[in-house]
Order: sequence, then C-alpha cells, then structure tokens
Amino acid sequence: MTLSNAIQTTIKVDVEDLKKSFQALYHATPLLVKSPGRINIIGEHTDYNNGFVMPAAIDKAIYIGVSKREDEEVHLFAKDYGQSHQVNLHELKVSEKGWPNYILGVTDQLLKRGYQISGFNLYIDGDVPLGAGLSSSAAVECATAYALDQLFSLSISKLDTALIAQKAEHVFAGVSCGIMDQFASVFGKKDHAILLDCRSLEYHYVPLKLDGYKLVLLNTNVKHSLADSAYNERRAQCEQGVAWIKEQHPQVNSLRDADLEMLDQCIREKDADVYEKCKFVVSENIRLIQAAEYLKDGNLAALGKLMFETHDGLSNKYKVSCKELDFLVEKVKQTDTVLGARMMGGGFGGCTINIVKNEAVDDLITNITASYSKEFELNLDAYIVTTASGTSQVV
Repeated sequence: MTLSNAIQTTIKVDVEDLKKSFQALYHATPLLVKSPGRINIIGEHTDYNNGFVMPAAIDKAIYIGVSKREDEEVHLFAKDYGQSHQVNLHELKVSEKGWPNYILGVTDQLLKRGYQISGFNLYIDGDVPLGAGLSSSAAVECATAYALDQLFSLSISKLDTALIAQKAEHVFAGVSCGIMDQFASVFGKKDHAILLDCRSLEYHYVPLKLDGYKLVLLNTNVKHSLADSAYNERRAQCEQGVAWIKEQHPQVNSLRDADLEMLDQCIREKDADVYEKCKFVVSENIRLIQAAEYLKDGNLAALGKLMFETHDGLSNKYKVSCKELDFLVEKVKQTDTVLGARMMGGGFGGCTINIVKNEAVDDLITNITASYSKEFELNLDAYIVTTASGTSQVV
C-alpha cells in the first residue's frame, strides 16, 4: 500500500459495523445519514465582512444513526469518545462533556421552531479528523438536523437545515460562527466548489476539476493561544475601517461594499494597520472572484498562484499565520509539483491546503513530514481529500 492510500484509508467508517453497534446498543434498526466536513479553496476572513467564500464538501464525514423512542428521552452515544449521554427532551441543557452539545443544540432549535419530535436514540461515528479545521462540529450539527428531519418527516429545507445547525452552534456550543461551514456541509456537490455570497446566501457551483492533481491537507497539529484574541481584534479593525469609509460613503455597510480606492481615500492616512487589514479583505474578495473564473476555465495553475498570494496576505498583512504554517507553505513553494498552497481557516495553526501533482504526493508528504518534525519536533498529519456531495441518507 502506498503512503497516500494508507493515509486515506486509516480512519474510514464501516457503515455495517455502525449498524450492528447501533442495534446492539438500542435494539432497533437505525436510519443512517452522513454529513461531510469541508475545505475552503480561497476566501479567508471574508465571511464576517459579508464577502464571498469558496468552500467544498469533502469525502470525510460524520455518520449518525437514529431511531424513535416511545418516551421523551434522548439517548446519545459517541464512538470516538466511548461515552453515552441521556437527557429528557424537554429538559435540554448544555453538557460539560462537550460533544453532546452539537446534537442537543440542534434538538433545542427544532423544538423552539415548533417541530414535533419525540424521544430518540442516536449513535455518532465519523472520519473527519478532529481539531484539523475541517468543520467536524458543523458536520455533526447538519447530520443531526437531517437525521431528525428524516426520522420525524419534518420537511425542513436545505437552507433551514444549515441555519438551524449554525444557530445550534451559537447557542449550545457558544461559538459565533458564520454560515460557511454548515452551508458547505449541506449544499456540497461532488467535483464542485461553492461560490457563496455570505450576505445574501446566494450561491453558485463552480467546477473543481483536478485532473492530474490531488488536494492534500497538511495539519500542523498546533493551535496557538493568540487565535481568539486576534480574531476579535481583526473584526474590530475591519469594523473601524468601515466606519471611516462610511463617513464619506454612506452606502458602505461592510468591507464587501468597499473598493481599494475608498481604502486609500478614507483609511490610509488615519491608521496604517487598519488600512492593511482592510486591504487584505477587499483584495481577497477580488481574488476569489478571479479564482471562480479560473476554475470555470480549468486553469488550476492560475488558481494556485492566487492561493500563494492569499497566504502571503494572511501572513504578512492580516497577520493570522504562524511559523509552522509559513514553514509548510514556503517548503512546497520550492517545488514545481505544487501549484498552490495556503493556510486554511482562522489562523495560528490548523492545516495548509495544497494542490499537488498525483505522482508527487507520496514523496512530498514523506519529505515535508521529516522536515517539519526536524524543525519543530512535532508530528505532521497529512490528509488526501476529494470533493463530495452534501448531507444525505446512507442507504
């Protein structure tokens, strides 16, 4: 088995095993659904500025089995944690265990919206790597919402499924996330990325044809403590920039509405740091629209150059990268077998996303893993992913 195959097959979910485990635990036959994790091709820190993002669902998913109960109890079991959790349907509250909250939060939202459900059994498994920035939490929420929709014939639309999942994360998990993760998990389409307008929620599918190339994620296995404070600071800087622009251009309500000329006119002389942060966001929206055109033309090389530009901006202008992420991007930049690479996600850790020539994948992973370990005395995890369709029932 080659290295790349080994990486892909180490944590796949066995659906038959899931069914048997569910039946042994609950003495019932489950309804099975899955909901994928996601990557973001380009468009970082644009979501909370009402801009554009370009996520894609991937072939790593959260799997959920459910069955109805004859009482008002909710019985949960998580294979990864080897833990169970029980609560009355009408006494839902945040759990200190953590993982039940993504499920209970969705249940809570359904009840608050007036959907009629009874008690249920739920078993959760998955092969989305935890903590890698691939939105395993959104996949859990979307899988739960869709599973309960199917189990109780609720007729929830795809958009409402994503919105319910997002609200669940806000309320029960305490994370004020944007809509991208849940949207990608529900609306994913194989061999496509999604060009999503975070303001209107209008979207278009963009072909993502990777002929001769693979998407490789390199996980730094670090998460620096700067992340939360820096995120809040960046949001505040973007809002300050918008406030200054609005003084002269009242129609501007977010950086989505701004252009580079406005930044030069209204911010540059006031605060160089705010100017740089706002310039990155406006430039990233421009790059994303260009990237969509390149993908329509099948021009992966041009997309790759934009990804390198995005990383440079995230590292040197928006300043949300870290030495581990920069190291990985600089290393692959030195080879002609990688078309593009950048950090993915909020920053200060997590993964880089790379477009790598098929025949170079194994050697690249072997070499960069050794280099990374030598440089930082840390393990580097590699995931080869392909695009996948969104939340669905497993037959």
